[in-house]
Amino acid sequence: MRSSMSRLRGARRVCREVPPRGRRQASGHPPRRFGALVLGVSVIVAGCAAPAEETVVFWSFTGIQQAAQVERYLRAHPEARITLSEVGTSTETADALTAALAGGNAPDLVLIQEEDLPRFVAADGHFRDLREFGADELAADYLPWAWDAATTASGRVIGIPTDVGGMALAYRADLFAEAGLPTDPAEVAALWPTWEEFVRVGAEFAARSDAAFLDNISTTMFVNAVNQLPIKYYAADGELALDDNDELRTAFDAALDAHDAGISRGLAAFSAGWSAGMARGDFAVTAAPSWMLRVIESTAPETEGRWRITSVPGITGNWGGSYLAIPSRSRHPEKAWDYIAATQSPDAQSEHFAAGGPLPAAIAPYRDEEIAAYADDFFGPSAIGAVLTSSLLDRGAVPQGPATSTVNRAFLQALESVEQGSLDADEAWASLRAAVDAAVPAGGP
Repeated sequence: MRSSMSRLRGARRVCREVPPRGRRQASGHPPRRFGALVLGVSVIVAGCAAPAEETVVFWSFTGIQQAAQVERYLRAHPEARITLSEVGTSTETADALTAALAGGNAPDLVLIQEEDLPRFVAADGHFRDLREFGADELAADYLPWAWDAATTASGRVIGIPTDVGGMALAYRADLFAEAGLPTDPAEVAALWPTWEEFVRVGAEFAARSDAAFLDNISTTMFVNAVNQLPIKYYAADGELALDDNDELRTAFDAALDAHDAGISRGLAAFSAGWSAGMARGDFAVTAAPSWMLRVIESTAPETEGRWRITSVPGITGNWGGSYLAIPSRSRHPEKAWDYIAATQSPDAQSEHFAAGGPLPAAIAPYRDEEIAAYADDFFGPSAIGAVLTSSLLDRGAVPQGPATSTVNRAFLQALESVEQGSLDADEAWASLRAAVDAAVPAGGP
């Protein structure tokens, strides 16, 4: 049996290279516009030996230190040539890719964020089936649900998972102590086995503290809760599953209950107010998938040692992750695959994590105690690796559809409107349903 790395390489010989340090971060940088596409900074990172016509054009979203990963790859492969364009946010990158695919001028290689992936799986004809490079032998190397997300019903594989997010909550131990609540992560997790209990604890905290319990209800509550469901927005038959989805409605109503309980500061994640509020200690709890940890550290560096990491109610779930895909009109699909093979094998993902990167999508690294034992002094005595690992390993595949990201935005916008006071909580469900119906007509995507 060939090794995982050999199988990932397929018939082409490439040297393994380890991606650089850095977790995924949300980006608020405004993109530059070039023609019909939204493009950000173009970073030329190239070897010296290859002519320009052999350059691999690579699109990524911003804020994830992709240039450093490409540079490291090229140090091991000086004959290669790559032009990296950091297009914008993950959504802007997906929108630009949609336009480029329609116009026939797509890049050779692209990084797609997990939430945006379903629309491209539904348009799989625009991508190379990576089984032609040997990807059909690799499924067992990755978390099953992460692999399945980039596999079509017919078995075509359009992307290799690069990382996952996991789920956790970050809380301010000092603010919990002042409110008379436990501060040990295990004891805190025991306070909220369900989201209903989470809201109850929040009300108890709010009655004893000048700080809000939550930053917001949209991401810290709803996104976490909905990303735990076996059926999110689509049923297994590919049809939208909203009105008859009791668990989805329960997750949405739980977020509204938190609003009604007055436990949220109402600061949209990644907004200027949210960043300032985090630094000031205006709220005690926020969502903490693996990629959020560095966001917290960079946003509120003076709070080092005051945060702790613990499990979400229900423990299991995932928020985040990315995939590398090769558009069907790629001029250099073999060279693009060489890059994927060298940077996304289980060994490479494990070493990437050890260097400070995001959680691997490969299974093998989770058998190593290094991930389970991972900790960070910024978050005090928190078993970060164990919490995140527990959220991931028992997760099952979740049906997705082409409008997953559109539907998700409708839910978040409704909850944000409730917190901003522009939408009554009793009208929130009807409002978001109307938004979904307008954006996703019956019989549409």
